[in-house]
Amino acid sequence: MSVKALIALSATVAVSFAAPTMVQAAQEKPAMQAATPKPSKTGHAAVNGVNYYYAVYGTGEPLLLLHGGLGQIEMFGPNLTKLAQSRQVIGVDLQGHGRTALGDREISLVDMGNDMAGVLKKLGYNKVDVLGYSMGAGVAFQFAAQHPEMVRRLALASCLFAQEGFYPEMLPQQAAVGAAMAEQMKETPMYKSYMAIAPHPEEFPKLLDKMGAYMRKSYDWSSSFGNSSGCGAIAMSQNRLAILPNLTHYEIGLAPELIDTALPFLNGAGRAKSWSEQVNAK
Repeated sequence: MSVKALIALSATVAVSFAAPTMVQAAQEKPAMQAATPKPSKTGHAAVNGVNYYYAVYGTGEPLLLLHGGLGQIEMFGPNLTKLAQSRQVIGVDLQGHGRTALGDREISLVDMGNDMAGVLKKLGYNKVDVLGYSMGAGVAFQFAAQHPEMVRRLALASCLFAQEGFYPEMLPQQAAVGAAMAEQMKETPMYKSYMAIAPHPEEFPKLLDKMGAYMRKSYDWSSSFGNSSGCGAIAMSQNRLAILPNLTHYEIGLAPELIDTALPFLNGAGRAKSWSEQVNAK
């Protein structure tokens, strides 16, 4: 993987999607907030059979921003506003999420990662920085792994590269995700925000089925780290690991600490001297 740098950001719970834990947390924590900037450009880009909705905010170096499962661009809330103050943010609603229709294709982070290259090329971008959260971080990882020439810096928040990284008790909960959950989710912000903007809101149960089918598949992307072993964020010297305390997986997308931590890295600033640099400086 030849991306110049990678940062893995973790909250106290690093999961992509789970039930019934997900339902309870969604009822307790907002999935999105209305305090987001007005985009300067919106539209759809059809790539590999999926008609992706995109919105562009602010000016500056381009930053691809990818949301979490059952979310949409606006789920970052005030953090979207903060990013748009210094960056040109390209937000994309992932397949079946937000204003992007589900279609007939199965949910695949690998496929969506490849699709992001097509979306960006249609919008005229050759290279971008990327910030992805949860499911969006998995898509961001796959985009960078498949199209490293298009990624300058990559920040992944609450993301795993192998299924074995989950606590064992999480796997049965993920396996339970499906259309049968739709009724119990009707009071959650995830469901309400989906119904407000989805092109086909009646497909929510179908989306849950497709999400569940994907999460029941085993995966291991460690080979994408090239010759590094173990955790790529440790093995590759230009990478950084940040642990944001007192945050759950469901809060981190809205937490100001996410942007305070990721943005200096994405701007290429604030790197502490390595052990080698410190020794050689003496």
